[in-house]
Amino acid sequence: MQPQNVTDPRLELLARWLAEVLGQAPERVAPASADASFRRYFRAVSGGRSWVAMDAPPQQEDTGPYLRVATLLSRQGVNVPAVLAQDAQNGFLLLSDLGTLQLLDALRNGADPARMYSDAIAMLIRLQRTPLAAAAGLPRYDAAQLRREMMLLPEWFIARHLGLTLAPSEERVVLAAFDFLERAALAQPAVLVHRDYHSRNLMVVESDNPGVLDFQDATVGAVTYDLVSLLKDCYIRWPRERVTGWVDEYRARAEEAGIPVGADRSAFLRDFHLMGLQRHLKVLGIFARLWYRDGKPGYLRDLPLVLDYTLEVTGAFEELREFDQLFRERLVPAFQPAQARALAAA
Repeated sequence: MQPQNVTDPRLELLARWLAEVLGQAPERVAPASADASFRRYFRAVSGGRSWVAMDAPPQQEDTGPYLRVATLLSRQGVNVPAVLAQDAQNGFLLLSDLGTLQLLDALRNGADPARMYSDAIAMLIRLQRTPLAAAAGLPRYDAAQLRREMMLLPEWFIARHLGLTLAPSEERVVLAAFDFLERAALAQPAVLVHRDYHSRNLMVVESDNPGVLDFQDATVGAVTYDLVSLLKDCYIRWPRERVTGWVDEYRARAEEAGIPVGADRSAFLRDFHLMGLQRHLKVLGIFARLWYRDGKPGYLRDLPLVLDYTLEVTGAFEELREFDQLFRERLVPAFQPAQARALAAA
């Protein structure tokens, strides 16, 4: 059966390829999920079974990292989709289907957070137990990468979204904060990092919960990175006391698994919050860029939560006092008008 959108040449090509690898034309090919990149995912259904097909245009996306990381994680017992077929020339992959229930939706529909986050922490520990020797071919989350990510803040959030031009003295404050956050991240023990281990990339499944998606950008970096992605999620918020309890649960289980979390709880929490700030500064820039450059407005409504996370940490560290002052006196007053303009235009 041909897909309904016959004006999409790549979707037509994908449907023909699926007919070849499945032995028959699928009864239905429908979008499976949205992605912040050029990748697209479709669910193919036939004879009561379903699969997920990835469409990664070779001009913009490379399936090689996905295949390498999928192999690495599956060897560690991480529940990732099995790769059933591939067409490297056209950028197509056929994957096993982990279902349609994101952790985010399950939590919003009343799933037990304690059980869900306990499962997610256990799966994260499997991922982090990946030997660094096995991950040697992956990129490092080094100073250059950390800085590139944070520079999205002045370019896309401050200048483009808020419409502000920083004075040279304000630029120095921003760069000094970036220096501080770089040093804090690079001082942490290194493990395999998923980079987007959060409620939209974790699927609730009946066994071996959760299933893990969107891991192709994995790297080697700070031990707290994925934990803060999970517990200071940009799409759902939990009380600080509950987050701290989950951090403690993670530390106890990680230490037992041999993951280097250190003996000092307060130092680990400091690392956790500072790593979260680095990530949220990046996300402020990325979510703005997705609208202004890529025409994707869906992330604009998540900016207020990310800004709240940011201010919680900038206001808690003396080393960030001037950065916090800049946010509260210059950026925050411009935020609501900028949001109103962007949402009206979306």
